[in-house]
Amino acid sequence: MLKVDPPADYPPEEGCYLRGNDHSPVAVVVILRWARDETPPDIERLVRVAIEAGAALAGTLQTENVGLEKVICNVVANPNIRYLVVFGPESPGHSVGQTILALARNGIDDKKRIVGSEGPAPYLFNIQAEFVERFRKQVTVIDCINEGSPEVMRNAVWSCYQETPVAFKGYQLFDPGAFPEPPLVGKITWRVTNPAVEPKDDEERRRADRFHALTERVRKAVEAKRAAEGGKGQ
Repeated sequence: MLKVDPPADYPPEEGCYLRGNDHSPVAVVVILRWARDETPPDIERLVRVAIEAGAALAGTLQTENVGLEKVICNVVANPNIRYLVVFGPESPGHSVGQTILALARNGIDDKKRIVGSEGPAPYLFNIQAEFVERFRKQVTVIDCINEGSPEVMRNAVWSCYQETPVAFKGYQLFDPGAFPEPPLVGKITWRVTNPAVEPKDDEERRRADRFHALTERVRKAVEAKRAAEGGKGQ
């Protein structure tokens, strides 16, 4: 079975995750529906259980945009990762789990929106489309949304390791070996830090540009007036 060593700068993105066995075929995302500093101990335990069971990476995910972009970057940088287990209680505000499933099924449109996502801002503005398509080709997403049992987590990770297919929650899982293409290594650009307010099409972007241009003209006019009034007072 083909396994490869990940590149020296793997994983390229920092985040709230643990690194495990680099040759493992599975990474784990545990949905985080709470504020980061209010993470319940049970959620932290699930992350540790995933690593102890043999996952390559395991961590929490809060958002359907920038956070997901980081996950994609780290996964495609390691061709050994062939599965992404999505675990834990769904986030009603961000629909993180549902969005990952939609990405796997449908990809993104020409506006970089994840097709079929129910999240409020499911846009992947900060990564190349090549990374998104590679992610969809490289990994199978395993739906464990709303699961919270450590034993189910262990079984999910264990199933991905097997040499011959085993049944798990409707999937036939086994380790197919490394994806047969070189790793894609890159970081998110941070060009867009708040996808929820980013213009979503050309017309909306033109309106935003006109508004910003008008605001700039008004600002300069006000500064010029103040400068002129200051000069008269001398």
